[in-house]
Amino acid sequence: MGYRTLADCVNDLRTHRMLVEIDEEIDPYLEAAAIQRRVYEAEGPALLFRRVKGSPFGMIGNLFGTLDRTRFLFRDTLEAVRRLVEIKVTPPALLRNPWRYRSVPKTALHLLPRRVTRGPILGQTTTIDRLPQLQSWPRDGGAFITLPQVYSEDPDRPGLAKSNLGMYRVQLSGNAYEPNREIGLHYQIHRGIGVHHAAAIRRGEPLRVNIFVGGPPALTVAAVMPLPEGLPELSFAGALAGHRIRMVSPPGQLPMPAEADFVITGTIDPDVCKPEGPFGDHLGYYSLTHDFPVLRVERVYHRAGALWPFTSVGRPPQEDTSFGALIHELTGPLVPTVLPGVHAVHAVDAAGVHPLLLAIASERYVPYAEVRRPQEILTTANAILGQGQMSLAKYLLIVAREDDPTLDIDDLPRFFRHLLERVDWENDLHFQTRTTIDTLDYSGHGFNQGSKVVIAAAGPVRRALATELPADLRLPEGFHSPRVALPGILVVQGPPYEPGSEALRRLTESDGPRDRVDGFPLIVVVDDSEFTARSEKNFLWVTFTRSNPASDIEGIGASITQKHWGCVGSLVIDARIKPHHAPPLIDDPSIERKVDALAGPGRPLHGIL
Repeated sequence: MGYRTLADCVNDLRTHRMLVEIDEEIDPYLEAAAIQRRVYEAEGPALLFRRVKGSPFGMIGNLFGTLDRTRFLFRDTLEAVRRLVEIKVTPPALLRNPWRYRSVPKTALHLLPRRVTRGPILGQTTTIDRLPQLQSWPRDGGAFITLPQVYSEDPDRPGLAKSNLGMYRVQLSGNAYEPNREIGLHYQIHRGIGVHHAAAIRRGEPLRVNIFVGGPPALTVAAVMPLPEGLPELSFAGALAGHRIRMVSPPGQLPMPAEADFVITGTIDPDVCKPEGPFGDHLGYYSLTHDFPVLRVERVYHRAGALWPFTSVGRPPQEDTSFGALIHELTGPLVPTVLPGVHAVHAVDAAGVHPLLLAIASERYVPYAEVRRPQEILTTANAILGQGQMSLAKYLLIVAREDDPTLDIDDLPRFFRHLLERVDWENDLHFQTRTTIDTLDYSGHGFNQGSKVVIAAAGPVRRALATELPADLRLPEGFHSPRVALPGILVVQGPPYEPGSEALRRLTESDGPRDRVDGFPLIVVVDDSEFTARSEKNFLWVTFTRSNPASDIEGIGASITQKHWGCVGSLVIDARIKPHHAPPLIDDPSIERKVDALAGPGRPLHGIL
């Protein structure tokens, strides 16, 4: 629906009984986030906390807690946005069926933000310490904004047309920040604000930044959309909101949404960085303390009756999963126009999004060949890894559509079966050994540093996959408790990781279990095989967040030929926790007991949890 304010959205959810309002005082330190995570897990309603400890402002959480509710919020505009995408994919469609696209001209008018001279956001001001001080996990470095919309403009070409609106982490307190005067701004590599920051550094001048919180929900979604450079997120927000986004520009300030709930204005000094973090992040671990830019706060605006929207991130799935699903629905059809030959791409949420990318592409080179092998899909894989956030993938698994035109990329067990039935470990592994990975991923060999592997499989089925443990399976000393995670995938519990240890080689050397695991082309060594094999989600999370391809992939019968690494037996991924990994997120038991109490008879979460 075309909400102009966050309050409009909350009222609509209240009318449709999709909102629970809690009048008891809620502590933003751990309690608010724990409630939101538990209600999300239960597929519960949005949450309005009216009384927030230490702040005069109410908090709204779990707004996007289910995909159905996310679709509901934009029910009046989603189809119009899809029509815009369809025209982008197939322009002649407009001529063939103009009636189908009758809403497009009106939607296109909403792309241009509307400049106004005043708005509710300019009504009042406050200070950073009066904002809800949300801390989601016990070891977080302080309070954070978890749904920020960070706005910047290109210093070389200022204006809305070259603006960037992104969801970058903002730390409000803790560490060495001057209270009420400084806040931390953490953005990952390959982000739009980085281009603007680099230009400001080159010019030797501060980068002016506005941080929006709240406002039309379409702005929140726009801030996470992977839009191409040159298409402002504010334009997309207008299309999704069903109206032009009203922007007001106080003297000497960047534009800000007239209907935002909060706006923090300030500048980033090109020469100043301070420690930011730790922070419990979407990979399910803490991202650790590192130096990041500091925003020098000038003013904190808020509208009358402002609400503070928030979420909590952690091991997926979490509320941000709904963002990913909606983005996939809206942008999936655009993939072939950006990457010819690619039919589908899936960033696997359960694996932390960036660590694991699946793709289906065409393999049309040498169509007369008697046996198909990866050729075109290797070219395609390089193109995928050159595209924005997809360039951060550690594992790219790509297969040829011609081998099974019915293959569904969202059916993960079937995709893994298809690949493992066909993959040739001697030829189909392609490494990039020293490159960039996700800033939040600590499995690599340094900050932002790690490796990638492309596994490209095409051609006929070459093996049958086992679904049960071999009766005669014998493992080397120190390896035990084997489990079948998926057909063809064996999970083995290994000894605790020790740097320089040769333990893993006992599993891959010539007198290891080579002849007895033919039905298991993939072996994963873990710290807890029962946990890892308990569910598909556990397998994906452990395997792909705790391994760095170049250092943690081994194989039975491995060799190097012309600098190409491969193996004749099973591929082995070492997914044990290493000393340099970040610690996993663990709930505080005392806070969980408080949430349990809120679900008791007569309490606000009774019947929800």
